[in-house]
Amino acid sequence: MQLRHFLLATAAAAGLAGAAQAENVLKWGANRDIGSLDPYSYGDSFTINVLNHVYEGLVRYNKDLKIEPALATSWEILDDQITWRFKLRDDVTFHNGNPFTAADVVASLTRVSDETSPLKGNLPAYVSSVAVGDHTVDITLNGTYPLLLNDLTNIHIFDEEWMTENDSLLPTDIGGGVEGFATYNANGTGPFIVESRQPDAKTVFVVNDAWWDTPQHNIDRIELTPVNSAATRVAALLSGEINFTNDAPVQDLPRLAAAPNVEVLEGVDLRTVMIGFPFREKLTTGEDNPFTDNRVREALYKAIDLDLIHQKVMRGKSRIAGATVAPPIPGYTPELDELPGFDPEAAKSLLQEAGLPDDLAFEFSCISDGLVNEEQFCQAIASMWARIGLAPKLDVAPRAVQSPKRTNGKTDIYVLGWATLPMLDAYSPLLQIFHTKEGNSGVFNWGDWSFPELDKLIDAAGSELDLDKRLALETEALKIVKDENIMIPLHQQPMAWAVTDDVTEMPLFPDNKPRLWFAQVAE
Repeated sequence: MQLRHFLLATAAAAGLAGAAQAENVLKWGANRDIGSLDPYSYGDSFTINVLNHVYEGLVRYNKDLKIEPALATSWEILDDQITWRFKLRDDVTFHNGNPFTAADVVASLTRVSDETSPLKGNLPAYVSSVAVGDHTVDITLNGTYPLLLNDLTNIHIFDEEWMTENDSLLPTDIGGGVEGFATYNANGTGPFIVESRQPDAKTVFVVNDAWWDTPQHNIDRIELTPVNSAATRVAALLSGEINFTNDAPVQDLPRLAAAPNVEVLEGVDLRTVMIGFPFREKLTTGEDNPFTDNRVREALYKAIDLDLIHQKVMRGKSRIAGATVAPPIPGYTPELDELPGFDPEAAKSLLQEAGLPDDLAFEFSCISDGLVNEEQFCQAIASMWARIGLAPKLDVAPRAVQSPKRTNGKTDIYVLGWATLPMLDAYSPLLQIFHTKEGNSGVFNWGDWSFPELDKLIDAAGSELDLDKRLALETEALKIVKDENIMIPLHQQPMAWAVTDDVTEMPLFPDNKPRLWFAQVAE
């Protein structure tokens, strides 16, 4: 009898092990970890994109990046032209079983627009919201505003009851070092549920069988593992330790493409990589700040060999940019995409004309786990600036170290990548980067610049409902950005994903955002 029980128990254990092995698992090896389980904690596209598998918005982008209903089923603008009414789904539950209602939307909008919210700039026109019954919400804006739906695609909806119970009605802030219950716990309505999280090690998501939508994926489990080393990430892919990465190193793409078990998915990201300047009175060294002089900013621009960076550092996979927004983004015009030309001698002349001292020292801040090959192109640029008589001090550190320094104005020149997400419109960088820092504007204006004429154009574009007129205003504003060299555009970075042959479907989106609810793995 004991032997029989032992054999039955062994068979059962083997069956459970077989069932676990039979799970459809997507093993995602990313170049870094998400910053938090709170999508409102920082304006970081990667963290927000990952958490879009857990949390959802009222609307979303479909496969063609067109806006479609999500937690809201329909919407209309009321007679006053500043109030939008959203009808909500009445068959949605949060992962903890709580029903989704209008009160959750109001609490979430209040949270993300709070003065302490790092993402308050993502709802620039928001004033207030009110529940009109259990499944209707009215959102009031500060004026006519054409881009509310675009904004709402990445405003994730929380459970009010859950937030109240866990003292999480206010947002956290990675940059400010403010943590809370939502930093390490999650409760959304999306297609996947957070099963476990070990920061900087692994975050596991399991399928939400109670999701309101019809799944187009067959994934039971997602294991997100940060693999910071490019070489390690490639080795893990080739060995099958991971079966998907959204950051295949550009220098290893030929090797990956030649592997029999790997498929490389390539494109050019919408994200424009730029260099930003401080407009404060003093540098971090205590010296007077010369970068308030446009001649100095232009000199640093002319000293950068963009073609060399494109060919050598980015392996010919990037797109050299003369404008601060990519060609597919509304507001872009080819006239603003012209390059200044690599001219070190002209750069030296401009520095002399501006009266710059020899060997001017300043901090050049870059992130080791940030943009594609960021550390390498920063090293190249620092070397180019040294050749025209400057003395940049290259400060390379992980995002967790650099983010607080940047948001608190504790750095000089820095690198920023901006993909216009979730808005997919030039108004996004204009408002959040180039506008004077005030209220919901200029949240990412880390250099503290202010151009009143530019602000007027941006404000006008934000209230213009006529599409052609709005785009003309945005283009005029982008011309000021270019003429003043407020930021130096470098390139749109390459987008390279890779999957092993046990991933049978992985749509590549131009916004570089994995939407794994469309992915399929071999069963």
